[in-house]
Amino acid sequence: MIPSTVMKGCLEELKNITKVDFCVTDLNGTVAAMTQGATATDSSLIAGFAASPADSQIIGNCYLMKVEEDEEPAYVLAATGESEFTLMVTRIAVSELQNLLVAYKEKYDRNNFFQQLLLDNLLLVDVYNRAKKLHIDNLIPRAIVLIEVEQKSAEDEEQTAQEMLSGLYTVQSGDYLTAVDENSVVLIKAVSGMEAYDEVEEAANVAVDMLNTEAMLKVRASYGTIARELKDLSKSYKEAMMAMEVGKIFYAGKLVTSYNALGIGRLIYQLPVNLCRIFLNEIFGEVNLGELDEETLTTINTFFENNLNVSETSRQLFVHRNTLVYRIEKLEKSTGLDIRNFEDALTFNISLMVSSYLKHLDTLEY
Repeated sequence: MIPSTVMKGCLEELKNITKVDFCVTDLNGTVAAMTQGATATDSSLIAGFAASPADSQIIGNCYLMKVEEDEEPAYVLAATGESEFTLMVTRIAVSELQNLLVAYKEKYDRNNFFQQLLLDNLLLVDVYNRAKKLHIDNLIPRAIVLIEVEQKSAEDEEQTAQEMLSGLYTVQSGDYLTAVDENSVVLIKAVSGMEAYDEVEEAANVAVDMLNTEAMLKVRASYGTIARELKDLSKSYKEAMMAMEVGKIFYAGKLVTSYNALGIGRLIYQLPVNLCRIFLNEIFGEVNLGELDEETLTTINTFFENNLNVSETSRQLFVHRNTLVYRIEKLEKSTGLDIRNFEDALTFNISLMVSSYLKHLDTLEY
């Protein structure tokens, strides 16, 4: 069905040109949309006309005409006036509404097609047949960009996000927007080639920046690999979902995460939980990395970001070099690892990531 706001907008435009008032009702006479100044026709008269075999009828000073969808009545349009001009305008209005019905039906058919495609619910032959019917080019390279809204009231926020993005990514440019759940929007981004990851990255960054600044939404994005054909989009979608999860666990500071750049985070994410616990127990014994205070964690992360450079780390933390060395030595006493040593630093960094992963799993259990 056509949204009432869209229907009213169409009728108001016609009224501005023709000066004729319109009222659209469902087959029971309930008003769906009407122009300012129009009056609703009696619902019983509308229902009687809708049930009759006639396509049009004059009641009082109104022309009534049926608006059909798939050769079946969907709405009744009433136009005020009895002249030949009013009749002609009414026919134009019916034609416009029927075109809108076709356009919205096609839109939602596309939504359903992409939703089923991403969830792997279509046979290969159905993918090709439905794509052809919906005029979707099968051989354009595309990648999935997953945009997740982090607010608690995610359903309303997701609708806002999709509405804003629809003006940026259009069917005409080969892009499609859909939603598979209430928390996220899926952008199916058409690109120029199989290696055009810069285009996907740019699309993800633009979407995040726009929604974070203009819509004041808290969102993050991830994307999968580029698919050569429509049938491969479900793989890209699964990769984007994994990138989203891995990004939230290991790279929380990044708002856009690429499946191709997950690094060791992807490896840890796929490890068995028992193996992760055994690893931490072998390295640290009874020491719990989750109990490290914020100052220590900031020191460690800044030290790693500066490639184990003591001088640069102390400058960024605004502490004396000796203070930084004291913190590192204190950490060595409690954990047995000297992070000034490359091998120990590598072990410690992996351990922090494994600890973050286990902490994430604990939150899911509760």
